[in-house]
Amino acid sequence: MKALQLFGDRDLRLGEVEPPPPPGPGEVQIRVRAVGLNHIDVWGFRGMAFARRKLPVVVGAEASGEIASVGQGVSALVPGQRVVMYGAMTCGRCRACREGRDNLCEEVGGIMGFHLDGFSREFVNMPARLVLPVPDGVSFEDAACAPIAYGTVQHMLFDNARLEPGESILVHAGGSGIGTAAIRMAKAIGCTVFTTVGDDAKADRARGLGADHVINYRSERFEGEVRRLTKRRGVDVVFEHVGAGTWNGSLLCLKRGGRLVTCGSTSGVSTSMNLMQLFQQQYRITGSFGCRMANITDSLAKMAGGLTPVLDEVLPIADFARGLEKLESRRVFGKVIATL
Repeated sequence: MKALQLFGDRDLRLGEVEPPPPPGPGEVQIRVRAVGLNHIDVWGFRGMAFARRKLPVVVGAEASGEIASVGQGVSALVPGQRVVMYGAMTCGRCRACREGRDNLCEEVGGIMGFHLDGFSREFVNMPARLVLPVPDGVSFEDAACAPIAYGTVQHMLFDNARLEPGESILVHAGGSGIGTAAIRMAKAIGCTVFTTVGDDAKADRARGLGADHVINYRSERFEGEVRRLTKRRGVDVVFEHVGAGTWNGSLLCLKRGGRLVTCGSTSGVSTSMNLMQLFQQQYRITGSFGCRMANITDSLAKMAGGLTPVLDEVLPIADFARGLEKLESRRVFGKVIATL
């Protein structure tokens, strides 16, 4: 079968590998149809590695497909059913897994496409417990945004930041895959949305998604604009995923007692901060990584209800590297999807 493997720094090769065996007890075999590109793929493409990582590795941490066959004991999923797959090999046994806090698994085996062979291949076997059905009317391309992009945003906004209808929120990088999703999800519950973008074309598109205030961070200090627009009061929530380059400005954008939730560090992993500001202003800062499986189910339901992802481009799997280069250079508005 076809598979896209990473052999080294920026060395992606589409080739032939052995297909998986028939699914075992409690497993399903999935015909992969669409793969969502994410910054974790960019990290791998750049050569970032951890101790458990071995090359070559099949890339792709987020995908959709359809059930090809099922193993013994699987009754909830049937051949031909459209599905998405959880992007980490969780244990299913620890307290976190049992309580539905899947992204806090105490014995996680690794992240698909980074530590373990991922989804950029024609067929993959998965434990049935890590596979979720896709509602009618949701395309493979849209569904491929649910396990990471939409699931991450759902977890950040509603589990962690506890965003409420009518609140104000600053969404950084409003043209990114998760940025566009955050704008749409926040507007759907009646929030006032501030967002940052890197050029005027993205600004127009962000307004088209419903953003109330769009700030070009290349020509304006976003923290100054947010404070001006809120009459120095600040916003209730900051959706942060840029990292060191925006961190302290993001804190200045928060109202007293405001909440900052972060899931990324594309501009740098280390920064310093004013601890007196932190405790005097009573900020609440939450780190967020991945999502619970329930967040994916909720995301798919939102898609079925019309809150569909913004897709920058759908390209063939052979052009995966070009898609990663678009992400790396920030020449995107929305998600890039590769199809098999």
